[in-house]
Amino acid sequence: MSQVVRFLCVSCAISFYSVAPFVAVNAQQKLPFESEIQQFDMLDSTVLYPKGSILFTGSSSIRLWKTLAADMAPYTVIQRGFGGSKMTDLLYYAERIFKNHDCGAVFLFVANDLTGAGTDKCPEEVAGQFADFIRVVRQKRGNIPLFIVAITPTGSRWKAWPQIRKVNQLLAGLADAHENVLFIPTEDLFLGDDGLPRQELYVADRLHLSSTGYELWTKRIRSYLDPVVSCP
Repeated sequence: MSQVVRFLCVSCAISFYSVAPFVAVNAQQKLPFESEIQQFDMLDSTVLYPKGSILFTGSSSIRLWKTLAADMAPYTVIQRGFGGSKMTDLLYYAERIFKNHDCGAVFLFVANDLTGAGTDKCPEEVAGQFADFIRVVRQKRGNIPLFIVAITPTGSRWKAWPQIRKVNQLLAGLADAHENVLFIPTEDLFLGDDGLPRQELYVADRLHLSSTGYELWTKRIRSYLDPVVSCP
């Protein structure tokens, strides 16, 4: 077993006791994404998603993907992104995100744990939380395909790119170490010949994808999805 995999296994074991799903929360405590999750709960009570639908979850790039349903057709998608979320938030709300869905695959994209701030986690800690998420998916939905989409290089968080790139490398190794977990690289799409983020692939904030960026994302994601998951 490689040093990276050994580290992630230890991290996963440690964080089992520390991540949010296993922490008691005071009933009066205001949770940052509770209103968004309540909206998901309402959708789950009113919309019937067919068995085998594909669940897309993560942060704002998933939430803002206006053409997701059309881009993934004929698959049925369940769009469960909430902007600003970190891996701890995904882990905390995993029970409510998954509980009503007999999904056939899961896509995960979370990009807010490394921003260049002094409070950023280290790459190994972030990767360890992705390992926790793999465990949650296996507990809730067995051995369905789990696709982890690489964190994109962005102009607004460029100073954090060396650390983000390290996380992506760790996530690729994590996928190699787990059955039916696939890492989707995107660095080659979003960096230009000058080695910098391609401006036309982002909106004015230099963080979120433009329509052209989503088109590239779609093609790359479909190239991994279609060979693995049968169309309905």
